[in-house]
Order: sequence, then structure tokens, then C-alpha cells
Amino acid sequence: MVSATSFAGLPGAVGLSHLSVYDWPAADGVRGGTPHMHLVCSEGYVVTGGRGAVQTLTASGYRRTPLTPGTVAWFTPGTVHRLVNEGGLRITVLMQNSGLPEAGDAVLTLPPEYLADPETYAAATTIPADAPEAERERAARARRDLAVRGYRALRAAGDPEPLAAFHRAAAALVRPRLTEWRERWRNGAEAAAAATGEQLDRLGQGDLSHLADAVVHDEQPSAYGAFGMCGRLDVYRGTV
Repeated sequence: MVSATSFAGLPGAVGLSHLSVYDWPAADGVRGGTPHMHLVCSEGYVVTGGRGAVQTLTASGYRRTPLTPGTVAWFTPGTVHRLVNEGGLRITVLMQNSGLPEAGDAVLTLPPEYLADPETYAAATTIPADAPEAERERAARARRDLAVRGYRALRAAGDPEPLAAFHRAAAALVRPRLTEWRERWRNGAEAAAAATGEQLDRLGQGDLSHLADAVVHDEQPSAYGAFGMCGRLDVYRGTV
């Protein structure tokens, strides 16, 4: 486990990326990203350009939240969300528990038959990393369209059971990774919180040594234009 005093990630162990939301039209005519849900991570948006919306579906029902420059919006685990691009939508995305979202804490709203086991799900959602860009784009669009099909069925359902069934299927898919996730959490968010506690203890004892150990970090994106779930991503290695 990372020592509390050695934690050097972004404040609060958040993950950060810059997102240009897909403008590909789906079967329902809506341009945007791939509907999905996180199981243990909250997600936040800081809108930096363009306009659009985020469609969300929870046990409380459907909601559409407009997104314009300056909007800050966030939602908690269990929120099915779909980004809609109505013109040049650009967002800085903040993810709780840096590292966990990238380790699989996102399940796409595929139709039920694709959620039956990890192998079937992976075959429908994996984008070949070493393939030419045109092939990766085709794979990203195909999984987006498949997730939109499942999402529209969830929205159209007249009772809560289909969404509850999706929750159960998603939990079953990620269960084999929980031990790995817990270690990532311990080395990230838990270590970040522990560092504050330790610093408070030291200040109370008159120990100011952590102030003399101050450091400054900076970083440029480690990848530009990656095919993400919701759009093209500029990502930072130090936040995952």
C-alpha cells in the first residue's frame, strides 16, 4: 500500500481527462456517446465548450440535464448515463477513485444476452488497441450502437425490473475484479484521505516536517484522441 505521506496523485485521488463527445448519430437520431453505468465511482463534468446534455436513468426514473459552458454536473454510482452532443460538446471529466474506472468500473448497457458472462461481454466491447484508426472507430461505433439498443429498452420498460436486472448482471460481470479494485482504492483514494489525517495529527503535535517536503507536479496528456466510451479522450497517465 502507498504510504499516506508519499501519496502524490491529483487532489483527492481523482482521475481527469478531456473529452470531445462523439457526434455520431445513433438509431434514434441522437448524436453522442455510449450509455453505461459505474458501480463504485461517482463522475463529474466541467463543460468547457459546445452544448449538449446528459441523459440519466436511475431507479428514480429518467432525467435530461442540459450541458453548456460553465456547467458542473455529477452523479453517483448506479446512474446509467448517455452524453448527447448538440454541437461541439467538450468536457473535462473528473472520476472518483482514480484507477478504478479504467480497471473496469463501467458496464455498458448492452442487451441482456451480451451480459451473460465476461467473455461474451468483452467480445462485444473491446476495441483492438493496435488496429488502424478506421477499424477502431468502427468498433467504437458498433459497441455504442449496441449499448444504445439496450439503453432504449431500459428506458422504455414500464417497470423497474429490467433496470434492476441490469444492475445484477453488471455486478456479476465485475465481481472477479473486486480484489484488484480494492488494492487500487487503498493505493489511491484511501491513501489520499489518510495523508490528510496524518498531516492533521502532525500539526496537532507541532510537527511541521511535511511542509518542508512539499513538491510540485505537472504533466501533459499521455494520449490524445483515444476512443473512449463517450468520445475522443486526452488522458493523463498520473491520474489512473
